[in-house]
Amino acid sequence: MLQVKDRMKNRCFLWLLLILATIGISLFIASLIQASENNTFLCSIARFNANNHPSSSLQQRAILHYATSQVVPQQSISEISVTLNVIKSLNRPFNFLVFGLGHDSLMWASFNPNGPTIFLEEDPKWVQTVLKDAPELRAHTVHYRTQLQEADTLISEYRSEPACSSATATLRGNEKCKLALQNLPDLVYDTEWDLVMIDAPRGYFAEAPGRMAAIFSVAVMARDRKGSGVTHVFLHDVNRRVEKMYAEEFLCRKNLVKGVGRLWHFEIPPKVNNTRGDDDSRFC
Repeated sequence: MLQVKDRMKNRCFLWLLLILATIGISLFIASLIQASENNTFLCSIARFNANNHPSSSLQQRAILHYATSQVVPQQSISEISVTLNVIKSLNRPFNFLVFGLGHDSLMWASFNPNGPTIFLEEDPKWVQTVLKDAPELRAHTVHYRTQLQEADTLISEYRSEPACSSATATLRGNEKCKLALQNLPDLVYDTEWDLVMIDAPRGYFAEAPGRMAAIFSVAVMARDRKGSGVTHVFLHDVNRRVEKMYAEEFLCRKNLVKGVGRLWHFEIPPKVNNTRGDDDSRFC
């Protein structure tokens, strides 16, 4: 009887060792994958720096940060490359507006060392947390008047509100149009943005602000551009219904030039260059 019990204990011990070994191997493989992703990401930054600009202190800080951190940007390398390729094609400092402040902020700012990069974030506590470790970033808190659960109602009602019309819509002080971000810093309104990244605010639960107002407001900014060229707009998380619906309503399928993973890239021309000849009260 004791021999049977001993055999059972040995079997249990062997099974436990096998389980622990399996877990250990899985963790080791995961760490290798993580290291590979970090190396690929750092190489992309390094190649960009070498080919475009002398390394700045901000770029050096970004490389050090990502080389020593286990946290990588939430976008994939292929998604990031879409934006990076546009930046390379500009080959000059540019005005960069980013909705969202997070683990990728140092990266975006380091891609534009000689131009302004402004971050808009909904959570003031998170702004303080990020700026504590990266005080060189320029970030502002934004108050949103929308909730994700209102997305269908807002898109069905905006056409009947003159303050939301594509022909006349403004942003600063626009209280009547709920989709308009009416209380942004003057710097945001007074700058013509060459690139805009929409990767915030949160949009994955009913009470979250959702990205409806961000998408609408960026469309208004881009259409009001007075300078030459287009506004490059990058929208992340287009796999979600609301982001896709609002992109097709305000950024327009005809302006979509590339889609990779969960990222869409639009080139929005100024309103004065709109030669469609149809009803200009609609965005698309």
